[in-house]
Formats: sequence, structure tokens, C-alpha cells
Amino acid sequence: MPGPLSHIRVLDLSRVLAGPWAGQCLADLGAEVIKIERPGAGDDTRGWGPPFLKTPSGEPGDAAYFAAANRGKRSVTIDIAHADGQALIRRLAAQSDVVIENFKVGGLRKYALDYASLAPDNPRLVYCSITGFGQTGPYADRAGYDFMIQGMGGIMSVTGQPDGTPGAEPMKCGVAFADIFTGLYATIAITAALHHREHTGQGQYIDMALLDSQVAVLANQALNYLASGQAPVRLGNAHPNIVPYQTFATADGHVIIAVGNDRQFGELCRVAGLESLAADPRFRTNRARVANRQVLVALIAAAVKTRPTAEWIAALERAGVPCGPINTIDQVFADEHVKTRALRVDLARPDGTVVPGVANPIRLSATPIEYSRPAPALGADTDDVLARLDLTADEIRSLRQSGAIG
Repeated sequence: MPGPLSHIRVLDLSRVLAGPWAGQCLADLGAEVIKIERPGAGDDTRGWGPPFLKTPSGEPGDAAYFAAANRGKRSVTIDIAHADGQALIRRLAAQSDVVIENFKVGGLRKYALDYASLAPDNPRLVYCSITGFGQTGPYADRAGYDFMIQGMGGIMSVTGQPDGTPGAEPMKCGVAFADIFTGLYATIAITAALHHREHTGQGQYIDMALLDSQVAVLANQALNYLASGQAPVRLGNAHPNIVPYQTFATADGHVIIAVGNDRQFGELCRVAGLESLAADPRFRTNRARVANRQVLVALIAAAVKTRPTAEWIAALERAGVPCGPINTIDQVFADEHVKTRALRVDLARPDGTVVPGVANPIRLSATPIEYSRPAPALGADTDDVLARLDLTADEIRSLRQSGAIG
């Protein structure tokens, strides 16, 4: 079956991660995504390695980073600083449903590639701009990078070991948290705008900001502050609203114990040989357990330390207490459940280069995601896409000689 967005064409002018992530999500859902890249260089992340993909000859190719966010796309190399290159992009935009870009605020206006310039020729166009701080506000002109956005957006203030403990300092997430969430929110916004267009015939402009997205996903921590007036603090691996819900050291490693209700707490106490704690008024309810966190956690930690991780997981799973190991990424992909869910996807380029990837987690029953295109080689689709603009082979050759295309 064709994907649910198989009737949609996306012109992806973005690079690095937030914009490309949105483009990849749309491609997974069936959209044709045309990625515009700089001739001779391409997306910055093609060089963000090691590690690099290996070509059939064993030479290093594109960085793995690039492959993480560009599956399913066509690569077209056009120089947007060249007048003929700008004209080509305007022609492509006139034939597209969506444009995604993540230039600085106003960065495409001088090329007449901003929404105000493109919309008159294509009033059905959905145009999504992704910046660090959005199109308005005192920070609008600043460049925004994921790391600094994680800091400014509050997530680092609640991530890391508590003050006064070994290794205590604000800590960023191990992946580009703000970029990824902005890409996902952008995907939602684009699909909503396309739905609106189905009813009205009108496209629209979408203003996405990394800082907005980062603040939005503070979730319960934001509401903890807004409701109480007290800023949350770092708790390491503990949960601010649920106890016990954290990692515990075992006899040979660590285990995550995630007690979500009073029944589970009672079962944990039984398995751990701490039955008296379940009836103790200090710990009988979650509210009481949060209030007496330090005392309770110390008692549980002493018991958990006496047995190995595997033994705890087996016993707690039998008792219906949520728990699990802390896997390294190689262990993740070796996990039988992960294998059964087919979360690794290997695709081959025409030259034989195998491009690994991670499956999209969306599972649709009527229009399941199909993976047919790996992250493309630089400029692999330039001639094919430009031919759709009714350019002849001689015209394409002339554009290449002028430097307008790669």
C-alpha cells in the first residue's frame, strides 16, 4: 500500500538534525522528500564522524550521523547563492506541498526563497521554518544549537546527580534532545497544516523553535514548578513525583525499579523481604513515600545490594513489579524483543553501500511504513529531479558548468 503521505512532495532545505528529522519522518510516511544540498559539500553532517559508512571498496563514506536523519530522501545539489540555483528552487517549490528550512531568521529572504516570496506562486504551500528561538522575541536573531538550548530550556537543571554528591553537575541528554523533539513537533505541525489545507485549499507558515519545543517537553517538571512556585532540582535517576522509581545497585551491577502504584510497592516489599515497610504509615501511599524518600530508598538499597541483577529482574517480573536492566546500545540491538520488533533497518545504495538505520516506531495497520530508500549519496538524484522541470540534458549540463548545480 502507498504510504499515507504518498501524495505529498516535500522540499527539504534544512541541514544537521531538527529539520532533517522532520523530513525523514515525512519520508517514512510515504512523502517524496527532495533534499537540497550544497554542491561538493552537502549537509554538514556528512562529515560529522567517525564513524563513517563503508563503501563496497572499504573506503569511508558519509558519516553515520547523516544516515541517522536522511533516510528515504532524494539528494539534489543546488547552490542557493547562485541566481540560477535560486530559480530552480523556486520552480521546485511551486511544485511542492511542503518546504522545510532551518536558516537563521530572514536568511532566505535575500534569495527570494522565504514564505512571502514563494506563497504567491503556490498558495497551497505549507512552509515550515525551524530556528533556535523562533521568528519573534529578543533572541530571534541568535543562532541556536541543541546543547545550549538544553541548558537554556531547563532540562539540564533537572538532569544529573544531586548537588553535594559525587559527579554532581547539570547534564545534557546523551542525544540531541531539543533537535529531535523539534523535528517531531514540526512533523505534527506539517501534517496538521496539510489537513487544514484539505478543507480550505490554503497553505500556511509554521514557526518552530528549539527553545519552545524544549520548554514544552519539560512536562511534569514544568507543572511541578508552575503549581508550586518551587524550581525542581536534580535527583539523579530518581523521579520527582514517584518513589521508589530509580536505579539501585545490585550485587553485580544495577537494576531499574519503577513502582507506579501501592500494589506494586507491596509486591516489591514482599520480594525484597521488607514486608513491614508496606504497612508502615510512612510508606503506605505514594505521597507518604515521596515525603519520606531518603529513609525508604536507603532501606530498599540495602536489600537490593544483596542479590545480582538477573535474580532481581526475574523475581520482580514474576511479581508484576516494573523493572529492567540498563542496557548499552549494543545490548539494545542484541535484545530479542528489539529484534522481533525489527528496529534495525539495513538498506543498500545503488553502489552497494549498506546504510544501517533505526525503524520508525509508528506502526500503521492499513498503510505500514516501507523502507525503500537509504540516506542518499550526495547529489544522487539531481539530474532525475531537474528533468521533471522539463530541463533538457544540455540545460542541466550548462547549469552544472556554471556552478548552479553539482
